[in-house]
Parts: sequence; C-alpha cells; structure tokens
Amino acid sequence: MHEDAELMLAEFFQQLTFQVRASEHTVKSYRRDMEQLCRYCTEKGLAHWADLQQTDIRAFIAARHREKLSSKSLQRQLSAIRSFYNYLLKQGLVDINPAQHIRAPKQARKLPKVLDVDQLFGLLEAGAGSLLEIRDLAMFELFYSSGLRLSELSELNLTDLDLPDSTVTVRIGKGGKSRILPIGSKAVTAIENWLRQRAVKIPAVESALFVSARGTRLGQRNIELRLAQWCIKKGIAEHIHPHMLRHSFASHLLESSQDLRAVQELLGHSNIGTTQIYTHLDFQHLAEIYDKAHPRAKKKPT
Repeated sequence: MHEDAELMLAEFFQQLTFQVRASEHTVKSYRRDMEQLCRYCTEKGLAHWADLQQTDIRAFIAARHREKLSSKSLQRQLSAIRSFYNYLLKQGLVDINPAQHIRAPKQARKLPKVLDVDQLFGLLEAGAGSLLEIRDLAMFELFYSSGLRLSELSELNLTDLDLPDSTVTVRIGKGGKSRILPIGSKAVTAIENWLRQRAVKIPAVESALFVSARGTRLGQRNIELRLAQWCIKKGIAEHIHPHMLRHSFASHLLESSQDLRAVQELLGHSNIGTTQIYTHLDFQHLAEIYDKAHPRAKKKPT
C-alpha cells in the first residue's frame, strides 16, 4: 500500500493504544487483522484506504471465510476494520466506512463448559503444600469467587485488594472499564495466607498481587500452566482452563439468584446478551434434572 496509507494505520494504533487505552490483547489482534487486510489490498492493487468499497470488504471477508476462519474471528476482523475507518472518518480522511453494514457469517454458539459445585470443591479443597501452591490456591479461589477474566487476575496489584471490606477493584477491565467486586470468605482466607508467605519469602519490589518465586508478575500463560499442573498433581482427570472458573462463577450465581443484571455487572459485560448465554446453561441443568426426576420423562431402559 501507499506510504501515506501505512502512516494512517500507524497513527490509528497510536491512538488505540494511548488515547482509547485498548487492552494489549485487542491491539495485537487488531494489528494482525489489519496486516492481513493490507496484504489483501496489495494483491488487489488498492493503494489508498479511500479506494476500498463495500464490495472489497465483502470479498476480503469471504476469502478469509474460505480459509476456514471462525465466525468469531471474522467478526473481530470486521470490528478492527470498522474501528479503523471510524478513526479515518473523524480525521476527514475518507468519506465512508465500507465495513459498516457487513456482517460475518453466523455459526452455532457454543455453550461455555462449567464445573459443578462438587467439582469446584474438589479442585479448591485439595490442599496446598508449598509456597507456590499457597499462591495458586489463592489465585483459583479469587478467580472463582469474583468471576475475574484471566487478564484481570494477572494484572491485579496489591493495592487493588481491600480485604477488610472483602472487595477487589479491577482497574482496567474489558473496554477500559473498572469495577469493584466482592470476595468470598474462602478466597479472603486463601489470599491472606498467600500474603503472609509473600511478605516473608518474595522480594517486596513488585506491586503485582500474584508473583513468581523470583518476584516477577505472573503472566496469563503461567497461570494457565499452574492450573493444569495443579489438576495433574491433585489427580483431577478433567482438563480445566482458567475461564472455566469464571464460567462456573457466572453459572452458579445465576442458578442461585436468577438475577441476570447483577451477574452482568459482576462479569463486566457491556451487553446483557453476552450474559444471557448462562441462562441457556441454567436451562440445560434444569432440563437434565427434569429428565432424571419426572416420572413421565424418564427414558425407558434399553
């Protein structure tokens, strides 16, 4: 593409990073999506962003769809393109947003996997026998207790905790939004236990709540690996990934309270439609109970 077009894209990412304060994950994903669009434009001889029409964006998305890209990934690519063109519109650099009315192909929405209460108790009451396991238990208890995202858990600092008030503050959640969440008594106890060990055995220079044995912030990938290792060591056969704890938090809370708005606020969802997927999980659970319990619903033995 033309040098001016590349400069516009660079300025967009500057604005996305420092003014909009989008998450690192979003910036990386959008950058990858726009690089793919740039390659497509080069192949088609499109040198300027104003050259692209709706038909070009449709053709690009169709090509990505033929490459077996998921509907979710296509939706994110369209979101990246729309955001970029909205930026160009505000700058007066283009006249239209060619991605504005284009929708990605729909695919069946998968229900998130959750653990039942007994499985959660087995996971969290397996016992911690070392410094790192004490830390891990505090992480997993807080994860399930407050319904955090993996990125939010990793980014927590010591100053985000208010244990006397049993709350934790998420400073920058998805979309740059902050929220204050309650912490259950089991999680408070596990965190207090970790903080006592941390104060004695971990260097005090790091502000992160959860740190490695060297005193550096624990990243998302490391948290995933620690959960996998925890399950193996504790003899838990099922593969459990961190977001299953968040999904379980939402499902169990909704099942008990039936308060969709409250669960939406706790999860930090901007759209209640995102939260409604947990109502399907709740119905699925009720349907299973019905099938097992209702005398006229039980299947005949084969």
